[in-house]
Amino acid sequence: MTTPHSACLHESGGFPDRKLLALLMADGRQSYAALGQQVELSTAATKRRVDRMRKEGVIRGFGADVNPAALGWSIEAFVEIYCNGQVPPKQMKEFAHAIPEVHDAYTITGEADGLLVVRCTDAAHLERVLGRIRDQHDVLRTRTAIVLSHL
Repeated sequence: MTTPHSACLHESGGFPDRKLLALLMADGRQSYAALGQQVELSTAATKRRVDRMRKEGVIRGFGADVNPAALGWSIEAFVEIYCNGQVPPKQMKEFAHAIPEVHDAYTITGEADGLLVVRCTDAAHLERVLGRIRDQHDVLRTRTAIVLSHL
């Protein structure tokens, strides 16, 4: 979402906001007081800036970065989707959200129409998920690359 405030993050006047964002991306659990000290703002001013960036959609949320293997997801794969004709992004989003193993979904340029990031417990589970993806209306074929390691 582009807002007047988010657009100004790219201007020189947006330095405190850019610095706050970098600090929050590195450690989203820092207190407003600790953040404020690092950007030379009061605790209250820091909180107002963070609240405004959350309201405007610049900050979309806070969460834990959990190792998928700790949750039993031992296989991660990128699945390119090739569709029959032009499929609206809204329709692709709906079917991606209907499959719980889909972690992320994108529309992309190039030959493929979409890219899904899926997480599964094992190869048999991945095969079942690929079958459900291929069964979606307008999906002609898929191409899958299994992740070997994160760099």
